[in-house]
Amino acid sequence: MSLAAPDLDPKAIESYTTADDLVERISKYYPTVNADLIRRAYDFAREMHAPQKRYSGEPYFAHVASVAMILADLKMDAATICTGLLHDTVEDTPATLEDLSEQFSPEIAALVDGVTKLGQMELGSNRTKQAENFQKLVVAISTDIRVLIVKLCDRLHNMRTLHHIPKPEKRERIATETLEIYAPLARRIGINRICVELEDLSFRHVNPAAFESVSMRLTELRESRAEAVAEVSQVITEKLEEAGIQGRVFGREKRPYSIWRKLERKGTVFDEIADIYAFRLIVEEPDDCYRALGVIHQNWRCVPERFRDFISTPKPNNYRSLHTTIVGPQNVRVEIQIRTEEMDAIAESGVAAHWRYKGESYGYDADSARSAGGDPLERLRPFLEILEQGGDPDEFLEHAKLEMFADQVYCFTPKGELIALPIGATPLDFAYAVHTELGHTCIGAKINGRDRPLRTRLKNGDVVAILRGGLRQPPAGWEELAVTGKARAAIRRLIRTTEKAEFEGIGRMLAEHAFEREGKVFREKGLEDALARLDFSSPEELYQALGRGRITSGEFLDAAFPGRRDSRQVDASEKDLIRDEKARLYVRGRGLTPGISIHFSECCSPLPGDRIVGVMVPDKGVTIHTIDCESLSEHDEDAMERWIDLGWTAEAEENAVSTARVNAVMHNTPGALAEIAKAVGENRGNIANVKTVKRARDFFEMQFDIEVFDKRHLANIISALKMCGSVVSAERARGEAEEAD
Repeated sequence: MSLAAPDLDPKAIESYTTADDLVERISKYYPTVNADLIRRAYDFAREMHAPQKRYSGEPYFAHVASVAMILADLKMDAATICTGLLHDTVEDTPATLEDLSEQFSPEIAALVDGVTKLGQMELGSNRTKQAENFQKLVVAISTDIRVLIVKLCDRLHNMRTLHHIPKPEKRERIATETLEIYAPLARRIGINRICVELEDLSFRHVNPAAFESVSMRLTELRESRAEAVAEVSQVITEKLEEAGIQGRVFGREKRPYSIWRKLERKGTVFDEIADIYAFRLIVEEPDDCYRALGVIHQNWRCVPERFRDFISTPKPNNYRSLHTTIVGPQNVRVEIQIRTEEMDAIAESGVAAHWRYKGESYGYDADSARSAGGDPLERLRPFLEILEQGGDPDEFLEHAKLEMFADQVYCFTPKGELIALPIGATPLDFAYAVHTELGHTCIGAKINGRDRPLRTRLKNGDVVAILRGGLRQPPAGWEELAVTGKARAAIRRLIRTTEKAEFEGIGRMLAEHAFEREGKVFREKGLEDALARLDFSSPEELYQALGRGRITSGEFLDAAFPGRRDSRQVDASEKDLIRDEKARLYVRGRGLTPGISIHFSECCSPLPGDRIVGVMVPDKGVTIHTIDCESLSEHDEDAMERWIDLGWTAEAEENAVSTARVNAVMHNTPGALAEIAKAVGENRGNIANVKTVKRARDFFEMQFDIEVFDKRHLANIISALKMCGSVVSAERARGEAEEAD
């Protein structure tokens, strides 16, 4: 009997794994594999990576070939193994996704794209960057679990060769990232064989002193207890044969990182850890598991409270097994795990154990996953649910780690549905695990039929009934009652939503009061221009800013009415009107030679404050346009050479007015024109002309020529028009009036 760890054998992935080696390995479980596809992917990757080297000095291609071999050890399908060979080609070579799609398949190209995106988001030391990238990772792997499996195998080989990286700080960063993100994700989807190796490889670099200490103690213990362990193995085998139970027995030694975690978590000493050695009994049928358990308990004393039945109650990642600890020869405590071959495959390979033939094809078998106790892909759903709750990236990473690192407690709804929660969870966590809305309205709980406080810690087997109220408003301290990432994320989102509604209400009240102080009537539909000036996308966002004090009422009014602080007290009718015959008083610029005729264009009606340009027109002189006038695009390239850069004089800006044209759509109601005339007059404008452009039963489209001081004055008047109840829309016109219907 040997004490062997369930690693993927590194010797099986030599640097120069050949295409024949890879095809031979795949053919053992997938005899009908398209060997030509595998060889073509192999040759393509080798050619693309030919000039590249790794830190170790070996060809870079050795890495992708090793990743493909690890995937073959997991018995993955051909597309996934090709992805392992090709996963770095798009990022590190001239190859494109289009190349991969044409030469292999769109499926392989899509998988490579997913792995490439994960490669580009390697998590750095910056916590916020790490959190943002983990959000992207969760979204990427939710579309196809094979992306994550390839990434885990890629990370496993990188960790096996991490010692070649010369910088210790970089090795530690990568190892920490692996320990915090990739190893828990591997356990989450049940691939224990990858998880435990990632943990030990990371432990070696994150805490080398502790790794050496634990490894040394393990070596000493192995030597001192080898005889007793071998005796237990021999007797177990004999007793099973006597009982007529067919199976095999092999030993397992607890991993260094697992030992270290237990030492830290329980504050115990090395010699007190009972399950350093374990035996795994692999039998044929589930019934044999319980028969074998009876044989073992009849021959050795079991340790109280060390029995676990994960067959009747599987772990969330579908792990099923019987666990018991016995006192063997020489008082050595030994843990024994009893399971079937199928249970063992799922325990070691998790979601990867469900790749098999389905008719003529080979791939993921969802039916077998469900029959084994549930789809392990569901274990990723809590991360998506946390992501949906919103919040900043740091919150997401905090909540996701709560989900990944917690041990489990199993409770039941009154209808018998099993709910898995972390140890220390409360009824509030239970409520959110069942449904977010149930958590939002939770006001109390009954545990095993008795009223209990929401701070109560749940235990295995508890039946929990949630009492609901009508309000969705979390009391103070609500978040402290929850321990799961999903519950905390949902509570924070509810708090943010509740606060948002409160601040929106305060902000709207402040906006209405501000208008009232100015003698204006507040109408939300007229705020479009103010929103644009303040760079808000919606009235709700504006109210939030007002309610939280991020902008003042004065700033809001300045945006709503740009000319409200204008020091000029006269009306527009009291100023001289800018006309063509006096144009030289109002515009200036090189190229305005004496005697040349100057005209203001009617298509854009330039105002002081507009950027303007003059266009030389043969036999007509210079026509002045705004720089954004649409009619300028009608001139050919030769005409652009005749453009003159112009500006307004002080006389135009201080002592004159211009006529601006405004298009307005109005309700056909009595008093509408009077309301518009009042708004223009109150803002010191002067209506010079009115024309009906279109007339319908319910609406009028009108065109107003209004005398204004400048562009800013016009913006203020248009804002005032939009606040009129009879006005549907109002905007500055850029073209000549159309004839009335």
